[in-house]
Amino acid sequence: MNIDSIVNGVVIDHIKAGNAMKLYELLNLEELDCSVAIIKNVTSHKMGKKDIIKIDADFDVNLDLIGFVDPDATINIIRDEKLVEKKNLSLPKELTNVLRCKNPRCISSVEQELPHIFRLTDEKNRIYRCIYCETKAEI
Repeated sequence: MNIDSIVNGVVIDHIKAGNAMKLYELLNLEELDCSVAIIKNVTSHKMGKKDIIKIDADFDVNLDLIGFVDPDATINIIRDEKLVEKKNLSLPKELTNVLRCKNPRCISSVEQELPHIFRLTDEKNRIYRCIYCETKAEI
């Protein structure tokens, strides 16, 4: 397997094995006009197995979305083939327009311009609730 190095771009590393495709879809990476490599089930000393996503372009990644899917992932920013920044993630305290409220009576379901905002209410169990109606998010 031959995957070229990145000159300028983003590497999403330490993704729990099996989550790379979910991130690919949620980040809408199929819309990018650049090389995107998904490497699945890579051997890792820390994790056993992990996934990696390499994006060969400057891309403004949604850290909250990635942290929601996999809070243990890391974001590596590459410039001139060198690592210039490494970001560690955690579960976001609030998500805006990542999840949709399933309650048909919620104001966010009626008012289309209203953002869908969910707050983390139970970090241990990763439970998010709609700020408008308190409905638990279906993840």
